[in-house]
Amino acid sequence: MESIDKNLVAIIMAGGVGTRFWPLSTHERPKQFIQLFDDRSLLQKSYDRVAGIVPDERVIVLTNRQFTPLVREQLPNIPDRNIIGEPERKDTAAAVCLGALVAMKRFGNPVIVILTADHLIDPVEKFQQTLISAVKESRRTGALYTFGIKPTHPATGYGYLEVGQKTSMDQDVEHFHVVSFKEKPNAELAGQYLESGRYLWNSGMFVWTADAIFNELILHLPNHVEHLAKAVEKMDTDQWEDELQEKFAVLNRISIDYAVMEKARDVRCVAGEFSWKDVGGWLAIQDFLAHDANGNFIKGRVHALDAQGNLVFCDQPQETLAMVGVSDVVVVRAGEKTLVAHKDRLEDVKQIVESMITR
Repeated sequence: MESIDKNLVAIIMAGGVGTRFWPLSTHERPKQFIQLFDDRSLLQKSYDRVAGIVPDERVIVLTNRQFTPLVREQLPNIPDRNIIGEPERKDTAAAVCLGALVAMKRFGNPVIVILTADHLIDPVEKFQQTLISAVKESRRTGALYTFGIKPTHPATGYGYLEVGQKTSMDQDVEHFHVVSFKEKPNAELAGQYLESGRYLWNSGMFVWTADAIFNELILHLPNHVEHLAKAVEKMDTDQWEDELQEKFAVLNRISIDYAVMEKARDVRCVAGEFSWKDVGGWLAIQDFLAHDANGNFIKGRVHALDAQGNLVFCDQPQETLAMVGVSDVVVVRAGEKTLVAHKDRLEDVKQIVESMITR
């Protein structure tokens, strides 16, 4: 593999609750810890992508405090002190700020790679090539880098990056200035984005030096930096968890895109040529499932009669499911729980799961 910056840190954000993947994903074991297609969870796959590039002692996992035992179970090679449990969910700006401060305290001014634990990426080798290219340029230029993904269809479920001038070409990896960040578009606007050729999907993965992101955080999120820096002073002491809880309580909940990336002085991206999926819900996985001539996407033993456009996922291979005369329905079997939902109503799964918890 191509030589890479030796002062490199990978931070995996693994704090989601994954209600849209119920019933396979639960509040006790959310989606980043489940195995969808093989024996490796989404979290483990995220780790696998950097395991050959970043040493285990430089991989940091940020998760909810209640999930730290699951992270230790699934990533036994990661040192315990590198598995940090956030006491509250305060969105990605808090995670990025905390990760940067921890990395600076331990490693000085490393290049930091920010990954999430809910992506499917293939081939890994192409992703790694793109990552290494972003690492080199972030160190050289001091720019904040994000990963843009070349769109294959007018997706309405992703945010977009509007790209401007090409800044460099590293072998076959293209680098661009980022002009603006766009919210998830409607179908018409997504079509215009695709046709223009000036927009990439916003992957939510980042690369920057610790100094570069710290300077932007000081400028745009001084409250986060002030409070979390005080907490990090107590890292590796008996006061660490209590201090972190106290400081998290006063933070505003805001994403890193809103808080920093949309305002930062020099934001660039690498254009990913690899296959990428943000696994936000059940429809995101259908391309990875077997399908029949009637557009039914299937995992498990399924028998269909006059059924079209359905998605069926059986967690246990010995289960048998039959469908008759139904269309555009999602059916999921996991343990003693079953989900049946129309494809158009999948966003409401979160609502019904939360209502079950409160009863």
